[in-house]
Amino acid sequence: MATNPSIITRDTDRIAEKTGNLYESVSIISKRSRQISSKVKEELNNKLAEFASGVDNLEEVFENREQIEISKFYERMPKASSMAIDEFLEDGTYSAYRNTNAEK
Repeated sequence: MATNPSIITRDTDRIAEKTGNLYESVSIISKRSRQISSKVKEELNNKLAEFASGVDNLEEVFENREQIEISKFYERMPKASSMAIDEFLEDGTYSAYRNTNAEK
C-alpha cells in the first residue's frame, strides 16, 4: 500500500509554540482554513458561472472542456488546511490574529 505523498507529518510542538497552547493554535488554523476554503470555492463558482447558459449549442462541448480544465486546476491545489498550517507556521496567520485580539 503506497502512502499519499501529500500527507505530511507535522510537529505539534512547533504548532503549539506560537500560542503556547496546541488547541488554540489548531483553532486559529481551523478558522483560517475555512476562510481559504470559502474563498477558493467562491473563485471556482465564479469561473464556472461564466459557462452557465440556458441554450444548448455546438460550442457547449468546447466550453465543457474548459470547465473540466478549470475544475482539474482547483482539484490539484493544496488542501485549505495544508495552506493554513503553512501560513500559520510562517507567522502569517497568528501575528494577524494576535494583533486583532490585542486591540479588543
